[in-house]
Amino acid sequence: MDPVAVPVGQSLKARNAALAAENRRRFQDRNLLVLNVLSSPGAGKTALLERTLTDLKGQVRAAVVVGDLATDNDARRLRRSGSPAVQITTGTICHLEAAMIARACDDLDLDHLDLLVIENVGNLVCPAGYDLGEDVRVVVYSVTEGEDKPLKYPTAFKSAHVVVVSKTDLAEATGFDRPTALENIGRLAPQARILELSARSGQGLESWYDFLRQRLRDRPSR
Repeated sequence: MDPVAVPVGQSLKARNAALAAENRRRFQDRNLLVLNVLSSPGAGKTALLERTLTDLKGQVRAAVVVGDLATDNDARRLRRSGSPAVQITTGTICHLEAAMIARACDDLDLDHLDLLVIENVGNLVCPAGYDLGEDVRVVVYSVTEGEDKPLKYPTAFKSAHVVVVSKTDLAEATGFDRPTALENIGRLAPQARILELSARSGQGLESWYDFLRQRLRDRPSR
């Protein structure tokens, strides 16, 4: 029998897809809402998650899986909210994979959670190509990054269910062109809900919380 050449990337992606499907079944069996939060470094996703976990404490039982190249700084920061946080240190790998999520979830009591948030590695390239078993993919995009960010990283935005425009309190100071930015997001991600907010000032956060509450209400009953 002649040998068959299988591209390595194709093989790895197929394995990841199969493991992501297993994760999804695991989460659905427990009626969990799972978010996969992507952004470039410094876009404010940790600040948003810290504020969210703090503000919704007592309303939503939440936990976080955090991906980072080298430190556990973000996980330690998020634990201050009172929610459990599991750190995945990826070393040289610039994204999280479904197998990593499965192992991290072994350290969480999934049966007593409503919401699982995956804070992906700060990168808008590699993470966009990996399904982790999430329900909702959230891309966080800061006003400090410029209006053309969606055009530079189309794959991430095209795969988003929600685009969060963060740090809106800095929009005027940075000369952020809001109409152009929203037009660019709309061109790349017409399917995505756009939320504009500031984790620091609180502006727009209630719309984000309303979105989460609605998705939690929409979960099928166990």
